[in-house]
Amino acid sequence: MAATTHTVSNQAPPLLGYDVFGADRVLTEAVERHLPADLLDDARGGLAELGRSAGSAQAAEWGAQANENPPRLRTHDRYGNRVDEVEFHPAWHRLLGHAVTAGLTDAWDRPGGHVRRTAGFLVWTQAEAGHGCPLSMTHAAVPALRTDPAVAAEWEPLLTSRVYEEELRPAGQKAGALLGMGMTEKQGGTDVRSNTTRAEPLSGEGEYLLTGHKWFCSAPMSDGFLVLAQAPGGLTCFLLPRVLPDGTRNVFAIQRLKDKLGNRSNASAEVEFDGTWVRRIGEEGRGVRTIIDMVAATRLDCVTGSAALMRQAVAQAVHHSTYRSAFGGLLVDKPLMRNVLADLALESEAATVLAMRLAAAYDAGTESESAFLRIAVPAAKYWVTKRCAPLVAEALECLGGNGYVEESGMPRLLREAPLNSIWEGSGNVQALDVLRALQREPLALNAFLQEVGRARGADHRLDRAIRDLLTELADLQGIEARARRLVERMALVLQGSLLVRWAPSEVADAFCASRLGGEWGSAFGTLPHTLDLASVVERARPVER
Repeated sequence: MAATTHTVSNQAPPLLGYDVFGADRVLTEAVERHLPADLLDDARGGLAELGRSAGSAQAAEWGAQANENPPRLRTHDRYGNRVDEVEFHPAWHRLLGHAVTAGLTDAWDRPGGHVRRTAGFLVWTQAEAGHGCPLSMTHAAVPALRTDPAVAAEWEPLLTSRVYEEELRPAGQKAGALLGMGMTEKQGGTDVRSNTTRAEPLSGEGEYLLTGHKWFCSAPMSDGFLVLAQAPGGLTCFLLPRVLPDGTRNVFAIQRLKDKLGNRSNASAEVEFDGTWVRRIGEEGRGVRTIIDMVAATRLDCVTGSAALMRQAVAQAVHHSTYRSAFGGLLVDKPLMRNVLADLALESEAATVLAMRLAAAYDAGTESESAFLRIAVPAAKYWVTKRCAPLVAEALECLGGNGYVEESGMPRLLREAPLNSIWEGSGNVQALDVLRALQREPLALNAFLQEVGRARGADHRLDRAIRDLLTELADLQGIEARARRLVERMALVLQGSLLVRWAPSEVADAFCASRLGGEWGSAFGTLPHTLDLASVVERARPVER
């Protein structure tokens, strides 16, 4: 029966059919800033192609399907043999395959590789965030594997390949492979040194058998895993292949899949080892040192992933407000809504600029940039991931009831938002990691202070914040109990420095006034009304220019 009672109007069209990269002024500027001129045309072309895919109706449908049909565990085949396989909806494989083909696991040896990959990760994560987990770990595993040149020679070409093969086969028979990770255990969680999984040496060089478990094993469908276990010489890192070279399945008993708040398209599992064959990576007793570079790289992806969620949330809020009318005019023109949108846009821009600066430091590879990363990565991971959930919640509110229904996509963003603050070490872990760097690595603090000092004299509020930070750093009394406050200030000062140097004046002014100058309330939408908020909102509008 045809509806005759009303005509649907005053609804924003879906934000589809656009270039996610080209419509993001902050990200396009960052790529141009951090890449050499001779790489720009190629990088922009690839990112634009990825951006159009990310903003397509097809990618949106894949994301919805992958989340509506979460992975399922199949422990046995029809004959009763253990197979321990995780089955995914075809949409998951399409998302993952597109990402691998776009080079989102290939950065370490490519000129400008980290800037290009980080920008791509930020773009493609906006289509669907869950499949970013295996992409991140596969990319981040490379420096750990390079501890053993023979292992790296075998596995690195597979991990950086542009070919995605979903079937489980021996790695040597595949054109591309994915790697997962299992470090935490039931009794220890983040305290990996309390792991009880045992590694017994075999006669073959570097070969061991594992007995134990992992409470969180990420992406259990992967071709291999980096795991930690107690060898005779102490906690050690190992490579666990899912399928052995002769084609038999390694012992990898998946007990169950986690029923998670968000990240539902991705599988996280509890696994048991009982005579599981592994190869040692690095020296016995040096497991944490071996895997630490992988952890740092995945922490950068946590920052980038949160920046991506923020950007998509802000884009949806600004887009909706541009079309939706209320109380006699467009929402985007209402002073109070404009204040909210501008505040959200500031947070998003600061996160994106910081993530891209960290990626550029990875590409530089100098001693000073590596020292800078030692503090900047955990500080950024602490702060940016913490800001994600409240930002997404506020952006959802901008859509009103429309944002509270699943079809809008906003609830999925909200469920995903807390993940990155927990992944690879929660807030306290990051804050304590910064303290360790401050206490043990003076070069790291020097590099950090040099970076923020590059903007000195450009804004009086930033200058005052730097002076206050130096005072706080000089006082070590009760430093652990106030570590969160210290790391928050460090992250904000760093973001302020970057925005003062690189963002338009209206953005830098608003950030410094609110985040550093104290002219701000306890919720989004409390910026000083005298600022140029309309320009800040227009800058964030997802329109190709």
